[in-house]
Amino acid sequence: MELNDLAAFVSVARAGGFRDAARIAGVSASSLSIAVRRLEAKLGLRLLNRTTRSVAPTEVGQRLLDKLTPLFGEIEAALDVLNVFRDKPTGTLRLNVPASAARTLLPGIVTAFLKAYPGIRVEVLVEDGFVDVLSVGCDAGIRYD
Repeated sequence: MELNDLAAFVSVARAGGFRDAARIAGVSASSLSIAVRRLEAKLGLRLLNRTTRSVAPTEVGQRLLDKLTPLFGEIEAALDVLNVFRDKPTGTLRLNVPASAARTLLPGIVTAFLKAYPGIRVEVLVEDGFVDVLSVGCDAGIRYD
């Protein structure tokens, strides 16, 4: 089953129609209709009763909606946890630098950086030879020449 098709069904059933669901989701009503028809074809069951004025789940559609609603709620909650990372930078920044840069450049730069971004942890790997920064697991590096 395509998760997008299930999501289309849930949004149409919740909204009570393709047009309203499309407006809420920011997609076309026809794309939702195609997704729901595709889902019904895969399941071999009619999930929605459609008239020119309304859309309502069938009995089997209501059962599916009752099962999917908490699952999609959990997915939305899991994605909401990520909003913390969107609001302010967090995580680890790994830098690969030569010893001279670690002594002369980084102290002033890193101190100001950490004050501006307290959610960031900086790890510095000091190497004087040329390395592939990404292959040693670093995000950025400083090299002369």
